[in-house]
Amino acid sequence: RCRGSGRAGGGGGGGSGVADALRLVLPHQVFSLWLPMFYYQEDFFREYLKMMANIVVLNLLICISLAFWIVSMTASTYYGTLQPISPWRWLFSVLVPLLIATQGFKKKSLDPSGALGGLVVGFILTVANYSFFTSLFVFFVTSSKLTKWKKDIKKQIDSEYKEGGQRNWVQVFCNGGVPTELAVLYMIENGPGEIPIDFSKQYTASWMCLSLLGALACSTGDTWASEIGSVMSKSKPRLITTWEKVPVGTNGAITLVGLLSSLLGGMAVGTAYFITQLIFVTDLEISAPQWPIIVFGAAAGLLGSVVDSYLGATMQYSGFDQNIGMVVNHQTKDSKHISGKPILDNNAVNLFSSIIIALVLPGVAWCFWPRG
Repeated sequence: RCRGSGRAGGGGGGGSGVADALRLVLPHQVFSLWLPMFYYQEDFFREYLKMMANIVVLNLLICISLAFWIVSMTASTYYGTLQPISPWRWLFSVLVPLLIATQGFKKKSLDPSGALGGLVVGFILTVANYSFFTSLFVFFVTSSKLTKWKKDIKKQIDSEYKEGGQRNWVQVFCNGGVPTELAVLYMIENGPGEIPIDFSKQYTASWMCLSLLGALACSTGDTWASEIGSVMSKSKPRLITTWEKVPVGTNGAITLVGLLSSLLGGMAVGTAYFITQLIFVTDLEISAPQWPIIVFGAAAGLLGSVVDSYLGATMQYSGFDQNIGMVVNHQTKDSKHISGKPILDNNAVNLFSSIIIALVLPGVAWCFWPRG
């Protein structure tokens, strides 16, 4: 009887439990319809604002590009000397950088501010010269891939490693600011379009082209040296100023693998520039040879890495933090000083390196460049 009453009681309890469950479930189902509005309202509006911001930025970029196109058409008609920019070049200059920036953001190579900055840099370089665009493209793609390469090892030696190597607008403009300014000056001097590098016929424009190429090759060489040398070198790096062995990750430390990588990185950018010249420049047969562009890119990558290392060793703080067992770029209570003074950060070092290479190397190249 006890078991029977137990079952009966259980059955009665089950009936009341079903009723209670219905009373609980029905309001829950009703309230669940309201949850997106009350509980997920913040996320919804955040995504909505991001979407609207992207639309506004795209519309502004299109409006600005159309305004530039109208101005260029008006100037070319008034002065009769400037070649108007075709609508296809404007369209390519908007859509392709937009696609690349979007993919970089999706793959966490760029954060939102970095994607917007990259869009601006990409647009200006692309509309100025397709050779500028391909050089920038090689720099961005290879640097993004190498930053993610062997990321598990880099997390153990880099205290500031970001997942995916996300770059913000400061990093974008420290690496792309000098090329962007040079691209604007190039358009003012020569107008948009591709030209052969020939100092005997177009000295100023050729100087600007090599200066821009040198800045991009410098940034590429430094990135390749850091990303490859830190994980592939079997010997401890040495500080460039004292030649002492220092921990991996020290600013201003170099390895043979890193130096070779910087040479190859600059050569990759120079090769991209050279191939684009062969495709788009029409009067190469009456101009100076263009193959030295590859040599120039390789030299800019190597020398840019050396300049970056010297600035990093002298003007950027490096210390070994005993608590985390890694090199840090700022002084902490557990860090032991290795080298450098806290004057510049990594972004400033990259900026000054590209400026030095952009100013100095074209003048050196002019002395050895073949004449047409």
